[in-house]
Formats: sequence, C-alpha cells, structure tokens
Amino acid sequence: MTLTVGGEDKELSARLDKELTVFNRAATGACDEAELSVRATDDATGEITGGLTGWTWGGLAGVSMVWVRDDRRGTGLGTELMRAAEEEARRRGCDHMIVSSFSFQAPAFYRRLGYVETGRSEGIPGGNVDVHFYKPLGGGPAPAFLLAVLLDYPADAVEEATAYEERALALLPRHGGRLERRLRTADGLSEVHLVRFPTEDAYRAYLADPERTPDGRITARVLEVTEVYA
Repeated sequence: MTLTVGGEDKELSARLDKELTVFNRAATGACDEAELSVRATDDATGEITGGLTGWTWGGLAGVSMVWVRDDRRGTGLGTELMRAAEEEARRRGCDHMIVSSFSFQAPAFYRRLGYVETGRSEGIPGGNVDVHFYKPLGGGPAPAFLLAVLLDYPADAVEEATAYEERALALLPRHGGRLERRLRTADGLSEVHLVRFPTEDAYRAYLADPERTPDGRITARVLEVTEVYA
C-alpha cells in the first residue's frame, strides 16, 4: 500500500463523496441530500452582489458560505440571503438549520437572526475561533427555558465526577434539552454549563430521569437564565 500526500485531488474527492454518500444513506435512511444556493444579482449590471451556498439533508439544512459585496454590506442583503435560504429549507421539509462563522466574520449577525451558539472550535489563525450556531425552523419561538449550572468537582475524584457528568449530559436529548455552552476551569475542578430546555416541565422530567442518579461528590448550583450575552 502506498500513501500519497498532495494538494487538490479531484478524482479522490469524487470517490470519497460517492463512498461516504452510500455509507451515510445506509446509516441514516435519508437519501434526499441536495445543494442549496441563493444568488443576489444587480439588476442594472448583472453582477453578483452577494450569495449563499449550503445544503439540505434529512430535515437538516446547513449554510456553507455567505458573502456580500463590500458596497452592499449594511443594506440588509445578508439578512435577505439567509431568510431566502431558510424559506427554501422549510419548503424542502427541513425543521432546523446550522451554520458556522469565524469570530472575525459575523457571529453577531447570526445571533440577531435567532441562531443560538452551540460550540466553538479553537485554533483558527490569528487567535480566532470557529463559532457554531443552530436554529429551529419550525416558525415558533425558540425554546426559552435556560439554565446556568455551576459545578465543583472533588479534587480527589475529578475523573470519576467528570465521567458522571458526561453520562448525565447524554440524557439531555431524551427530554428535549441541549447543552449550548460548556466552560471548564484550567484546574479541571469546576465547570459552567448553559443548558436549554423547551419547557420547565421538560427540565423537571430530566431531573426525574431514573438513569440520572445524582453524584453526591459534585456540588452544583443551578440558576435560571433570562438573557445570554455574547
């Protein structure tokens, strides 16, 4: 077997796309993947003034790239592009949408459009991060029961306490919950979780889940949150 490292390889890309599409369809049962694009054109010149590319698949829509020409920024064109993409995604049967934005690009823009930050990837050049966003497309208001959970782990059992918390967090989707932010101190002894539930009743159901047996070694303080600032 020979490994060849290089740059662009169209043949390899085409083969990987074909093979992974087959695998993904078998794993999910969703076979409706399709490209998505929105093009903005100047009526007078015919030039492209902005655009959006993305995809839809199995009820999920994703935005890959959004661009607006310099002289059209601040005019609302970016919002029009996103609204058009969301509307087309709904038409295709999608009920949620995801997008990522480097911290030097437009995270605030997506927040204004109702997207909720779900995570960050470190290591972007210049000390930046890649910010990941999610938005339900059902038309109703986004879930509004937010909690900030402050956790202190025992110094002599950090690994075991962390493993317990991982298991507890894995139960969130069962009750409609979602972990939106997770912050850990450098010493590993404390964490802060921002958690979202569709209703307070859903949160209470999570607390009562028989698989969620509280670990008495963890000190937890739970605060209901009404606003989240970037």
